[in-house]
Order: sequence, then structure tokens, then C-alpha cells
Amino acid sequence: MEALRSALQPITHNLPAPITETGRTLLGPFCYKTLILDIDPFTSPDCVKLAISKGLGIGIIGASSIVKIPQLLKLINSQSASGVSFLSYLLESGAYLISLSYNIRHGFPFSTYGETALILVQNIAIAALVLNYSGKPAGIPAWIGGLAAAGFALSREDIVDVKALAWLQAAAGVMGVAAKVPQILTVWQQGGTGQLSAFAVINYLLGSLSRIFTTLQEVPDPLILYGFIAGFALNAVLAFQVLYYWNAPASKVTPQTKVKKPITAAKVNAGEKKSYAEKASGSGAGKSPSTRRRG
Repeated sequence: MEALRSALQPITHNLPAPITETGRTLLGPFCYKTLILDIDPFTSPDCVKLAISKGLGIGIIGASSIVKIPQLLKLINSQSASGVSFLSYLLESGAYLISLSYNIRHGFPFSTYGETALILVQNIAIAALVLNYSGKPAGIPAWIGGLAAAGFALSREDIVDVKALAWLQAAAGVMGVAAKVPQILTVWQQGGTGQLSAFAVINYLLGSLSRIFTTLQEVPDPLILYGFIAGFALNAVLAFQVLYYWNAPASKVTPQTKVKKPITAAKVNAGEKKSYAEKASGSGAGKSPSTRRRG
């Protein structure tokens, strides 16, 4: 250990100022000195746990910036919302909006909740696509406008005070758990995962497990902890469904949601489709009586 310390300390004692300030902000002066400057992790196990928690938190935030991108691409490429529950995204987005406001107003470290904001933005886009491909595009403005109004109210203490926000956070934990139930039922009823992204599900599972650890280390709030524990349990059910239906055939319920494009004159001229007139003349030519004189 002494050899490693003597090799690393010339580097850790001469880090650029921005890195040093970031480290002190994340770890605090004592833990930064213990772990980075002194390189003596064994004297303070709590600092090691804090460093692991911060690392996991930053990793979760980084992964959350792309966690729903595969789901977005699957919806756009297939132009189908099969296997994806709008109700699930409605409940989850509501829970995330409340949780985001709760964490911001209580001044908790951003590393313990930063992914909430990034996933919320992606959820809004996915839910809008689900509405569009389900034949309900008129609901998109109401969906986005409702979330914006709710977010404004939650950010104002004169509208939602601290006590009311605590009750809402408790409700958000229930909503976050309930958000998984429609998705689980949708997969079970359709006998397949449809356009549900396995990447998103597995990342949710790992993220919720990591959040249990970071919450225990940095956020002394049981409301948030219980929500992550319950979320992890239902994420595990979804992950099991993804694995179970991995090689299953297409879902039992696969309604066609693509808009049928009209046959244009250009396509008719190109020979891709016959016009109605051609079809009629073609069928008529096959059935019209012959004018040749017999015999």
C-alpha cells in the first residue's frame, strides 16, 4: 500500500483546480483528504461508502441520459405502440415529476436524483409517441400541458407547501410502484413484450438497485427509500417477463396502427399499384362477353 501511495500522491496532490473543487464538493473536505490526498481508505470506511455512492449516482445519471433511447427508436421504427402501456408512462411520469420537485425543494444532492429529470423528459416523448401510434394524437397537447401545469404548481411553495409536498411524495412512491403494474399486465395479456425495450427494463432494474444503496448512504428519507425498494421488486418482475418472452412469437394482440398511405398517381405510373380504373377495366375485360361470331 505504501508503494502505491507514494506512486499516486504526486499525481493526486497536483490535480487541476476544477477536478480538485469537484472532488471536494462531491466527497467533502475530510473524505477528499482521506481518499484522494492521503490515499488511506482503511481509516474511514464511511468515506469509502460515500465515494461508492457518489460513483454509482454519477453512473446512473450518465446512463439515464440514454436509457429510454432504444424504446424511442423501437416506437419510431415500428410506428406501433404494441406492448407499451400509456397508463404506465402516465403514472411513472407523474411520480417522477413529484419526486423531482421534492428533491429539489429539500436540497438533496443532485447525484441522488439527477436521473429523474433526464428520464422524465424521455418518458414525455415516449408517451406522446404511444398516443400518436394508438390513434389519439389529439391527446398529446393535453398530456404535455398537464405536466407543465403540475410542474409549475409543485415548484411554488405558495401553491404546494412542504407538508403537502411530503404527502405527494408518499403518493409518488405508490404511483411509481403502480406504474409498473399496467406494463406487467400488458405484457402478460399480449403474451409478449411487443415494442418494449429490454435495454430500458434491465437498466431500470440495475438503476433501482443502485439507488437503494445511494439513498441509504446519502438521503435520510424513508419515503424515497421505500419507493426505490418497491420499484426494484416490480422492475424485477418486468425483467423476468422480458427474459421469459425473449424468444416468444409476436404478441397475441398486435393492432395495426400505421397510417395507410393513399395510392398516388406517381406510384400508379411507376407500376407499384394499379389504379381503381385499371382494376375495374381489368376485371371487366376478364368477364365481358366475346363479340366474335360463333361457328
